[in-house]
Amino acid sequence: KLTSLALQPVITPELVQGRVHLKCTFSRPSSKVPLQYMVVWSRLFTPGKKEQIQRDTTLQSFSYVEMNSVNLKLGDTVFCIVTAFTRDTLEQQSLPEESKGFYAGIKFLPESLQIAEDGKEHVLTILSTVPIACPGHIDSCKITLQLSTEDLGNQLLGPPNIALSACQVDLLQAPCLESSCAAAALTVTAVTDFAQDGNRISHIRAEPVGWRDLLWRAYTPKDMKVTVRDLPTGNCYSFTDPHIITFDGWRYDNYKIGTFLLCRSMSRAFEVHVRQWDCGGHRSATACNCGVAAR
Repeated sequence: KLTSLALQPVITPELVQGRVHLKCTFSRPSSKVPLQYMVVWSRLFTPGKKEQIQRDTTLQSFSYVEMNSVNLKLGDTVFCIVTAFTRDTLEQQSLPEESKGFYAGIKFLPESLQIAEDGKEHVLTILSTVPIACPGHIDSCKITLQLSTEDLGNQLLGPPNIALSACQVDLLQAPCLESSCAAAALTVTAVTDFAQDGNRISHIRAEPVGWRDLLWRAYTPKDMKVTVRDLPTGNCYSFTDPHIITFDGWRYDNYKIGTFLLCRSMSRAFEVHVRQWDCGGHRSATACNCGVAAR
């Protein structure tokens, strides 16, 4: 029998005559006898279980399989197993070598996010691991993804957990490089709601729109999970005539009439103004809050 030949199969995406294919490439070992190669393609059917979709015998150091949306669809994780054997007999063959799984479809990078209600923007990249085909028109060399968010477990009306910088993105055709054939970026920000409502889970969804090709039309990418971490909130008060309690617990009174700056953030554009007016004290001048404005 042949020993292990370090075939090292690798799967890469490629356009062949305008259609999306996957290519299994492997090393051709030096051998005194002529070799053939058996390439078995499979996809992950259920966790831990694979389904064979194609078997080839070739003299070349590569093999192709087409993503035809029947045997092989977007969203599949694909493997190839390569075995070398002598041309004369199948009995002399090498140990089979399997490639790493190749996920064909849309990916989010990072795959999940944990963010806090601190106003920071987080960059999210959406990419396609397979090339974008051009069906006859140069302006069709893109995939448009409609973006939306869903807050899980939120039964009450209120602000969303997260905000996106764009409602849709275009994945433009580009040469495939390091498992990315097209990519777009946007930012995700946790919405600060000033409520102590615990950590919350949201999903970001990306759906292809306006695409006539069956490969993309029949595909719905997996949602991305975003965990929004609640931050402790502070409270300050101005009440009755008026008594004021600051965020750090200091107490004082302000009986004057006029418009005053009650609060201003040092880290973002946020401030609160309050207007105090005479509210008719019998023994001494008394002011009360009669208006408030925030920006």
